[in-house]
Amino acid sequence: MRLLDEQYLKTPFYGVRRMHDFIVKQRYQINIKRIRRLLRLMGLETIYPRPNLSKPQQGHKIYPYLLNGLKINSVNQVWSSDITYIPMKSGFLYLVAIMDWYSRYVLSWKISNSLDVRFCLDALEDALRLGCPAIFNTDQGSQFTSDSHTNKLLSRGIKISMDSKGRALDNVFIERLWWSLKYEYVYLNVPETGQELYHGISNYFNFYNHERPHQSLDYQPPVSVHYK
Repeated sequence: MRLLDEQYLKTPFYGVRRMHDFIVKQRYQINIKRIRRLLRLMGLETIYPRPNLSKPQQGHKIYPYLLNGLKINSVNQVWSSDITYIPMKSGFLYLVAIMDWYSRYVLSWKISNSLDVRFCLDALEDALRLGCPAIFNTDQGSQFTSDSHTNKLLSRGIKISMDSKGRALDNVFIERLWWSLKYEYVYLNVPETGQELYHGISNYFNFYNHERPHQSLDYQPPVSVHYK
């Protein structure tokens, strides 16, 4: 699963057959049915370049994507959220984060052992203590299309934007965040426990927000732009 996750970041366009071929070439004896099952367990869909976490719950309203051609020129203009799979030495957890598009500042995050909507709501409540965006963008996952999540946004007058199906690049900045987190922390220091993962992610996001320079921000860290 760790190898599949790492390869997915490099080649999200690989289908199950190509993923199976990749794993076999790593000298693992595993059939294609198990590859398919593991990808589903991890929440990865390789038909489209985006996580399978994007499947909406039946009956939930899907909102249009509002960011096409939109110029992002201020803090709190657009926030986005997404969920990713985090491998550990034994098992795995899920991580949700909320980011400001203009500053790339990570406003809040939570980890969970399930894809229940509660940890997404907790992250949203933490982020809203720091401000209020004009637009909130997510994928079409059941966590984000749930009434409890959308109603919390609508009650504050926040416009809801959702990625087109199968379009990972609609939420490109948070996809880049996952790449940075995994290659700069998770894959270098694979955590053994949930507590170790929690502290590791906390330290990484503190570094990411306050120290890590971003080329798109004129080599400033996100905090310098977010609170300018």
